Formats: sequence, structure tokens, C-alpha cells
Amino acid sequence: MDRRECLGLLAAVASLPLGLSACAREPALNVGLHPWPGYETLFLARAFGWLPAGVALRPGTSAGDSLAALRRGELDGAALTLDEVLKARAEGLPLSVVLVFNDSLGADMVLARPEIDSLGALAGARIAVEHGTGGSLVLHQLLKAAGLAPEAVTQVNLAPPRQLAAWQRGEIDAAVSYAPQAHHLLREGARRLYDSRDFPEMIIDVLAMRRDRLRWRTAVVQALVVAHFRGLAHLRRSREDAMRRIAAWRELSLAEVQASYAGMELPGLTGNRHFFGADGRLLAAAAKLNALMVASGLLAAADDLSELVTDRYLPRRGGA
Repeated sequence: MDRRECLGLLAAVASLPLGLSACAREPALNVGLHPWPGYETLFLARAFGWLPAGVALRPGTSAGDSLAALRRGELDGAALTLDEVLKARAEGLPLSVVLVFNDSLGADMVLARPEIDSLGALAGARIAVEHGTGGSLVLHQLLKAAGLAPEAVTQVNLAPPRQLAAWQRGEIDAAVSYAPQAHHLLREGARRLYDSRDFPEMIIDVLAMRRDRLRWRTAVVQALVVAHFRGLAHLRRSREDAMRRIAAWRELSLAEVQASYAGMELPGLTGNRHFFGADGRLLAAAAKLNALMVASGLLAAADDLSELVTDRYLPRRGGA
């Protein structure tokens, strides 16, 4: 985040209190998220007291927890991957993307036992993957790259937090995982066999909100987005402090946290504006995912992409 973005962000923060004066009288805006490097900006914002009073973070252990809570009507929004948003919309949830956290460029990965030294060697393997989440997309891309039919492997429905125990018991041979849990498998000798560098701009993490829950909530959502950018600014400008905090929260070493961020693009305010442009990267990525997910059976029908993205909650000042 450059100096112009920082100045613009400060201006946005200064303009928020008046707009938020009524928010304390509204029910809390409940936002689901789970441990993932791209979402740590909101955990940092909470630690520093930067979250608006009208927001309650509802942490889960995985994306599946957030999706389930959305289906039960317990959340007003959640941090999800773009493909997860498309799946949720197919189930009737009126979600719109209001912020891009990151583009995964290696942070989502497939880890395997050392003796599995090639993609083809996965034939017959037991692969852990959390069904119904972005892991299913990663697995599809993996099998395509390996030239294997889905029936050539055994899928074990396990969210990343449950994969380590299954690995230690010898119940799985490979896992679709991501930080911080992936580092626990790497400590056990797992080999990185495949990752999201092989299919860029397909695993994009976003903040998605329910449109039917946003009436009169513009100010608090804008304040939440600003809180993310404040957390991102701290991550960039006070990198070691931020990463040491994250390392403590996630029971990782500083080196492991640093490695997590090496596989991600974290767009600032200007980068988000480029994502949300009429001909921007976000809709292009969604269109690509639409076609892929329908062809692979991950979606029954293509999303019409109407009201999928909106930039109305991004700060209006700052950036180039």
C-alpha cells in the first residue's frame, strides 16, 4: 500500500464515525471466517480494536463451517473463495462480493507422502479434501493435470484441521490443504506435489455479503472493509510484528508464516479497484470458473453473474 493509499485510507477512517452513529442500534453484522493467511487482516484489525462496533467476527475451523452457517441463516456474510460464492449462490443465497482479500498463487496445495513423487503416482491414493469448498476445485485441477479420472483415487471428506490426525494414523496418502494446517503436514514429511501456481486467478478469496441483510448497513460494511485495509497496511508496514502475532495465533514459526505469504497476491485499495472494474479481473475469473465448474459437475448450471460483485463498499478516496 503506497503513501497515497495510506492517506486516502486515513481520510476514509476519519469519515466513518458520523456514518456509524446509528450502527450501534442495529443488530451486529455477523461475518464468518476461518484461519487462512488472506483473512488475517481482519484478525489483526480485531486485535488492534479497528473493527467497527457493529461487526462480530464468527470464526470457524474451515470454509465448510462458514458455508454451513450461511445456509442456517446465522451469518450476514463470510470470507470465502470465489468458487465457493458461486456454489452458495446456486443454493439460493443472495451473495455479492464486496472485497478481494487475495489471489492464491501457491498457498493452496496438494501434499503427499514422500513415496508419491509424481502426479501419476496418485493413482489409487486416498486423498483428503473438504467437499463443497474450494478444495474440490483444487482436486479437480489436480486430477486433470495428472490425467486421472475421479474414480482413480479415493476421496476422503476431511477439512484441513482434521487432516493431520488422519495422516498420523495412516488413513490418507495425500491432502488438499492450505496454511496454516498445511505446515503441520509438511512438518510430518509431506511433499508439496501441486499448488495453485498451476492455475492462477482461480482461487480468489473474497468477502461476500448477503444482499438481503444489507438494508441500511452500508456504513458498517464500509467500515469493515476499511478495517481490512488497516490490517493489510500493518501487515505490510510492520511485517515482523504482524507475522509474529499470526505465528502465535496459528502455532507456526515465523518462517512458516513468511512462507504462507510467499504464495499470495494481496491487493490493496488500488488493486481491488482493478479487480472490480467493469472489465476487471474478478468478473473474468468468475466467468472462467463458471465454465469450468459446470463442465466438471461442481455447478449444475452457470451463474448469471448478476449482482455478483459491487465496489460500493470500497473507500472512495486514496489510491492511484
